[in-house]
Order: sequence, then structure tokens, then C-alpha cells
Amino acid sequence: MTRRFIVLPLLALAALAAPATAQDAGGDKVRMVIVYGDDAVAAPQGDEIVVVARLPEADRYRIPEVLRFSDDPANMAWARRVEKLDMLGSFGTMSCSPAGAGGFTGCTQQLINAAFADRRDGAEARFSDLIAAARAERLSTIDADAAETQARVESLEKQYMERLEKEREAAVPGETAPSGADASTLAQPPED
Repeated sequence: MTRRFIVLPLLALAALAAPATAQDAGGDKVRMVIVYGDDAVAAPQGDEIVVVARLPEADRYRIPEVLRFSDDPANMAWARRVEKLDMLGSFGTMSCSPAGAGGFTGCTQQLINAAFADRRDGAEARFSDLIAAARAERLSTIDADAAETQARVESLEKQYMERLEKEREAAVPGETAPSGADASTLAQPPED
């Protein structure tokens, strides 16, 4: 039993220390990294989004805060459990108390509410918020970049068309225009 309490925090530490790479629903490749103090972060490769969660240097070798304290009933002394049940005032259906018929029926709902409250108020890094911020930062410059590229392409096309027009107007080497002939008669082939 005690081995489980030692192994679980160690597994959680290993999972937090290793960088995670995933492809989110937006189709972008996302790498999530937890960095302690002022440690360097590897640069993104290609179109990869790197999301960095910085934690204080003091937390590097500590058990994560989420795992330090537990309200799990399995970790509570029996005397404390009985004391807690004696102090409950509600009883009956959906009350999660030993008193009254159907008192046990509210325990599941109470556990679900506690789990959602823990998730909502947790102190761990919220990678989904960090990913959304990184995506918004990347997309904030996309319109300006597209306008710049479009202007450059239009400029190159204009230069190309001007060069073609000059080449069309220039005389072909080795040919001289006969006197009184215009460009339209030179462009037509002789008839047989």
C-alpha cells in the first residue's frame, strides 16, 4: 500500500518533467514544456508552436503542488471520517449521510462537484489557455504578412509586364523595317 503512495508522485514528476508534443484540434503541432527558473527553451522547429510554462526554481525538485495534499477519503483517518459524518446536518435522499433512507445517493454527486471544483480552481498550468494565446500571437501578423507578400508579387508582375512590352516594341535583330510599313504589316506572315 505504501509503495503506491511513493510510486504515484514519482510517475507524476516524470510526466511533468518530460516535454509533451501533440497535435491539437486546430491542426498545429504543439510542444508543451515546463521550465524552471531562467532555463533555456529549445527553439520551435518549422511550424511548431512551443508553449512554455515557467515555474519557480524552488519547485524543480519538489512534489507537484497538486500531489502534495490530498482530500481523498482513503488518506483520511477513520476517527476524522466519523467526526465528519457526525457534523453533517442534512439527511435523506441525495444528502450523502448515513442517516435517513437513501442518504448514500448524494455521495456521487458530491464527489463529482468536488472534482469539478478542483479542476476549475487548480494551480497547475493551463496549457489550453497558453496554446490559445500562442495561436493568437501567430495569427496576429498573418494579415500584414499576406499584404506584404501580395504587394511584392504585384510589383514583380508589373516589372515583368513592362519588360515584355519593351521587348515587343523593339525591332528584331537582323531585320529592318521597310519604309512606310507599320508594325501591323510586319506581324502578318506573307501569303503563298
